[in-house]
Amino acid sequence: MTPSGVQAALSETAAQLRASGIAEPARDARLLLAAALGIAPDRVTLALREDMPGPAQERLAGLLAERRRFRPMAQILGHRLFWGRRFRVTSEVLDPRPETETLIEAALAGRPPARVLDLGTGSGAILVTLLAEWPGATGTGTDVSERALEVAAANAAAHGVSGRAEFRRADWLEGLAGRYDLVVSNPPYIAQAELARLAPEVRDWEPALALSPGPTGLESYRSIAAGLGAALAPGGRALFEIGADQGEGVAAILRAAGFGTIAIRRDLDGRDRVIEVLAR
Repeated sequence: MTPSGVQAALSETAAQLRASGIAEPARDARLLLAAALGIAPDRVTLALREDMPGPAQERLAGLLAERRRFRPMAQILGHRLFWGRRFRVTSEVLDPRPETETLIEAALAGRPPARVLDLGTGSGAILVTLLAEWPGATGTGTDVSERALEVAAANAAAHGVSGRAEFRRADWLEGLAGRYDLVVSNPPYIAQAELARLAPEVRDWEPALALSPGPTGLESYRSIAAGLGAALAPGGRALFEIGADQGEGVAAILRAAGFGTIAIRRDLDGRDRVIEVLAR
């Protein structure tokens, strides 16, 4: 890459990403170049005939090196768009994924709650999104990671819901009092044996505790189900993200805990993605 051309920098970046086995080299090259230049990605096309400044070239080289190590784009850029809002992302939290928006859609389809509980809040993307959509609601997010809670609190502040959000260090429902109209969670649900088959961006860079709860991948649901009845208000709902093949397994856990009204929602790809429970 030379300072004489943004177009050359874009082409060379895409070529190096492609050679490294990155899945979407053209898209990632554009995003990295935009970050290096300090412009919006949709402005890159307008800058193609411009010179590549020396400082921007150095920044791009550093960003490219990180991506070639399969570091996730959200961690490199420091943010991820989720339900139309930008959320801070670090290596301490799970990268919010588009399929998790199925849970948001399901939540918003119901009656606005007064109190929301987000178990394993991570970046806070789910809780913050719901509070932003429901100005009259308050919410609590729990996580075992103090650093994750710091990220969640920063995201709550960035989106103007800090006054209605509380973040607590807790193992699922541990130490919580009172009842909630809506309980949501995207818990770890990948079986341990499947971790080795994950994409390197996930396997090597995202927090292991947010990926797998144990051998079966169902351990989190068992822990949550044990205390869910005491946490849900009368007429309340609970929504959990699940793996594509876990619908029946999670439903069985919830039935054993005394819940009889259970539904499974599919994502845009037609895969089971969210399980919905009504208070018993």
